[in-house]
Amino acid sequence: MQTMIDAGVNLTSSQFSPDLTDVIARAKEAGVASMLAIGCDLDSSKESIMLAEQHTLYSTVGVHPHDAKDAPDNLCHELKCLIASSDKVVAIGECGLDFNRDYSPRPKQQEVCLSQLQLAEEINYPVYLHERDAHDALFALLQQVEVNGVLHCFTGDLSALRHYLDYGLMIGITGWVCDERRGQTLQELIQYIPLDRLLLETDSPYLLPRTIKPKPKSRRNEPQYLIHVAEKIAQLKQCSVNEVMSATSANFMRLFVR
Repeated sequence: MQTMIDAGVNLTSSQFSPDLTDVIARAKEAGVASMLAIGCDLDSSKESIMLAEQHTLYSTVGVHPHDAKDAPDNLCHELKCLIASSDKVVAIGECGLDFNRDYSPRPKQQEVCLSQLQLAEEINYPVYLHERDAHDALFALLQQVEVNGVLHCFTGDLSALRHYLDYGLMIGITGWVCDERRGQTLQELIQYIPLDRLLLETDSPYLLPRTIKPKPKSRRNEPQYLIHVAEKIAQLKQCSVNEVMSATSANFMRLFVR
């Protein structure tokens, strides 16, 4: 059976606390060969490493823009220590800018994001990027460094997509593409993303694909549902699901695994 890699799971979410082992087992049964556990602050980064070690997965370490206001002054030192602690750490993030919810002041978001981008450049690690309603500001920061990475859960417009692709980033696609209400723009943009620049993500427990039938009783998304993202992309790109699964798995390994 062709397998997939889920390039973004919030395994430290409290929604997974009761049955995380079962969630991971169901994912493997559904053809998800591995997954990337996302760190959003120092505590969740440490926990993501622990889970990656325990379940033979991969992990990121970083501070999400929502949590930028609480980032310590010695953030880069702390992140370096976490990276050195485990070979399961493959990227810096989730970092970036979120001008949609503004849970942290924008100048602080930019400061904390840039420090993580500079660290990634310094130690030659990929970045796992978050951006909401902040394309111009994030791209200005990216212009100050030379990094590889992925723009996670892309939901922007064609101009933003072209900028990120021209910069060299991969593009992470989630169940947003399966949403007939708010995912129409993304569906139209899939044709512009080359197969060798795509990554599949669930971003679970969020963004449950609306194409699942019958819908699960729980509204919680899980890595086992990654196939629905792959199927939608295959439909939009008019290629086989196996092509999508194979290409995105190869992309993940090329970007993250050394």
